[in-house]
Amino acid sequence: MTRYFRDYADLCFEVFGDRVKHWLMFSDPRTMVEKGCEAGLHAPGLRLQGTGLCMAAHRVIKAHAQAWHSYNNTWRSKQQGQVGISLNCDWREPVDTNNPDDIEAAERYLQFCLGWFANPIYAGDYPQVMKDYIGMKSAERGLETSRLPTFSLQEKSYLKGTSDFLGLGHFTTRYITQRKYSSLQGPSYQNDRDLVELVDPNWPELGSSWLYSVPWGFRRLLNFAQTQYGDPPILVTENGASQKLHCTQFCDEWRIQYLKGYINEMLKEPLLRHMHVASEIVAPTVCALSILIAALLLTLLFRSCS
Repeated sequence: MTRYFRDYADLCFEVFGDRVKHWLMFSDPRTMVEKGCEAGLHAPGLRLQGTGLCMAAHRVIKAHAQAWHSYNNTWRSKQQGQVGISLNCDWREPVDTNNPDDIEAAERYLQFCLGWFANPIYAGDYPQVMKDYIGMKSAERGLETSRLPTFSLQEKSYLKGTSDFLGLGHFTTRYITQRKYSSLQGPSYQNDRDLVELVDPNWPELGSSWLYSVPWGFRRLLNFAQTQYGDPPILVTENGASQKLHCTQFCDEWRIQYLKGYINEMLKEPLLRHMHVASEIVAPTVCALSILIAALLLTLLFRSCS
């Protein structure tokens, strides 16, 4: 499957590379594998608890690396573009910043969320805490090997450094603390992490039930990514707020405040020197263009047949 993705990426590089200079190989792969291979809510609609998302993510990471190497070896010298990935992650603040367990819980969330894909790309392997926790949970259920696949030494070397920039999506924040989930509850992305999340009732609520405006969490996430992955160029690929009220006229003051708060956090020094802002619509440009071209061709075909 990874070869098919590389071939698809090569086709896009060849056809659009003279105009497209920033490429995202995947956008929010964590949600893609969790909703598609564990919850069954997105395509391909699988409910493989605790195993499907690990296997799918493993292939996504290797597919990304193959596409990056293909661009680096074949197209970069001609097109002078950059290849990266877009990862979505919200911030988790320890409930008690003086409690080592809460601090470790917040770090564990970030490694399961952002580090799951970023760590192999920037360091060549999964975060150690993921390997430890999923290995422990697998052993508790009598499995001889961890549900989290492993990379060979050759694969680790091949993966490391396969991103010219880090695309980062972010929307909200939670407080977090540790909670032990019994292995009897079955394997899942949620149970593997042993975490529970809390919301401050004073945070402004927005249009979606999960969305709260907490701008300071954005800055802390950006600082984490900057220090954790060797100060990479960061391109903000997703951020925004869903509609809060049904209005017949403009009533966007709440959205203005949300965007103003998050943008101001991003623009504070020293982060400003490392940041690039892009609308979410930039990420799927090539995909959308391909769909529009296909629709146009089908329309022309139908007209010619009639």
